[in-house]
Amino acid sequence: MKLLVINNLASGLGDGGIYDFVRSFAQDDDEVCLRFTDGTTDVRDLLGDVETFDAVVASGGDGTVATISYCLANTGIPILPFPAGTANLLTANLASPMEPHALAKLVRENRTLDFDLGEMEVDGRRFGFAIMAGAGYDATIMHGAAPAKRLLGSMAYFSAAIANPLPQKSHFKLELDGETLESDGLGVLLVNFSKLQFDIAVTHENEPRDGVFDVVILKAQNAFELIPALLAGLLDRGGEFPNRTDSLEIHQAHTVRLEANPPMEVQYDGEPTHLTTPFTAHVLRHAARFYVSQEGYELFA
Repeated sequence: MKLLVINNLASGLGDGGIYDFVRSFAQDDDEVCLRFTDGTTDVRDLLGDVETFDAVVASGGDGTVATISYCLANTGIPILPFPAGTANLLTANLASPMEPHALAKLVRENRTLDFDLGEMEVDGRRFGFAIMAGAGYDATIMHGAAPAKRLLGSMAYFSAAIANPLPQKSHFKLELDGETLESDGLGVLLVNFSKLQFDIAVTHENEPRDGVFDVVILKAQNAFELIPALLAGLLDRGGEFPNRTDSLEIHQAHTVRLEANPPMEVQYDGEPTHLTTPFTAHVLRHAARFYVSQEGYELFA
C-alpha cells in the first residue's frame, strides 16, 4: 500500500503519535511518504502528486483535516483523519479510535464512507469545512482560544467562552435555498457533524451525509442564555433529546447566504479566518471519503 502522510507540526501538542502510527502500519512492500508543514508551507503544495497514492493520512487538527479534505473533494481518495490537534472533533464525530495502533488497523480494514463537505465563500476566498462553520460568537471563541491551545488543550475553548460573556449581537438576514428570513442573535452555525467539545451535540441528529446543513441561529441575548441549550445537548447522550430551548432556532438548507449588521467574524472547523460577513456556503454532497470504524459505519451507513 502506498500511503501519503501530511503532518502539521503546529497542531496540538506535538506528541509524535503519527510515528507510532507509521511503525504499526508498515508492512512488507508498503511505501509511506511523510510530508510536513509548520504552517509556512501550504498544505496544497504537499498534495501535488496525491493521485499516485492509495490513501492520505491527515495528521493535525480539524482545520488541517478540513483543508486536505477540501483539496481532495470528489477524488475518491480515502482520508484518515489522524487526531493530532487540540479538539479532534471529526475523529470523535466519526466514532473512530484515538490510539495510533487502532487507527493503523482501521486503514488496513479499508472500510470507508463518503461524507458531505461544506464550501464557504467570503470576501472572494473559498474554504472547505467538514464539521461546521459560522459567524459570530463561535468565531470569537475560536479566535480567543488560539493563543492558549498548546497550554490548555480543549479547555482553551471553554476559557475563551468564559472570557466573552457579553458577545456582539447582530441583526441577521439569511437566505436559505432562496427563502429569506431575518433574526437577531449572537451568531449563526452551519452544522454538518453536530458534536462539539465534551460530547455536546448542537442538534439532535448527526446527519453528515444528507446533503443539507443544519442552520443554527444563536438567538440568545448573552452567553449565559446559551447554557440551557448546552445542558440539553449533554442530555442527548442519555437518549432524552430535550428541546434546545428558545435560545437556538434551527433550519435546514443546502445553500446559505448570511449578512449581519454589524458584521461578524467568520470561522470554519475551528479556524478563525479574520474575515467578516457576508458569506455564502453550500453543501458538497458526498465529497469526502473517510475511513470509518465498524461503529462509525453502523452509525452513518
